[in-house]
Amino acid sequence: MSEQGLDTPPFRPAHASPRSGVLGLQGVSRFYEQGSQRLEIFREASGIVMPGEVIALVGPSGSGKSSLLHICGLLELPSEGDVYIAGRSGQGLTDQERTLIRRDEIGFVYQFHHLLPEFDAVENIVIPQMIAGQGAKAAQAHALQLLERVGLRDRASHRPARLSGGEQQRVAIARALANKPKLLLADEPTGNLDPKTANLVFDMMVEICRRNSVAAVIATHNLQMTTRMDRTWLLHEGRLIDAGRIQTK
Repeated sequence: MSEQGLDTPPFRPAHASPRSGVLGLQGVSRFYEQGSQRLEIFREASGIVMPGEVIALVGPSGSGKSSLLHICGLLELPSEGDVYIAGRSGQGLTDQERTLIRRDEIGFVYQFHHLLPEFDAVENIVIPQMIAGQGAKAAQAHALQLLERVGLRDRASHRPARLSGGEQQRVAIARALANKPKLLLADEPTGNLDPKTANLVFDMMVEICRRNSVAAVIATHNLQMTTRMDRTWLLHEGRLIDAGRIQTK
């Protein structure tokens, strides 16, 4: 076991309520109406993610992984069911209320880093903090701490164009953690990186989440990476299946 039990899955009570986790899904379905036809993406998805727990989300292309992540992050409303963020139901929230939850409770990492090209690394991490009301001095100090944590303190003044792909994604992860979220949602965060860099970025992201009790759901096509997460959610034929922890042979 590594320092502070980082390899130990978080405790999850049997028959836990979706309100008990950082993220709770209760009977979530997503479908689109096209005339008299219904295009079903997935149906009755349920699951709970506890603090510090890292979940792999896998499934074939078109199975709805991105749609499910969007629903988990309150970017998209479910057709049926409910999403709980830190015990709070997503039903009936206004657009502003969902925006505030995303700002304060959720961090997002995408396959493409989406850094602002005209700002340097530290500024990209400062901006979301200032949007959340943090003062400039405190935001910069925290941004530098995050860059230190992801091994990029010496790149603080570099704009994205001067960073490698792996460095850009590490800045994006630091930015996602800037407002100390309870939940991190990542959509193929290492998909554009070479295998060595992908492993480095992935291990760093998982360690930070576990060390800081951040719940995480990470969509990936890399089945080898699922073996290093606590559990795997599999989207298969419209169903979300909890496949447990996948072991290497």
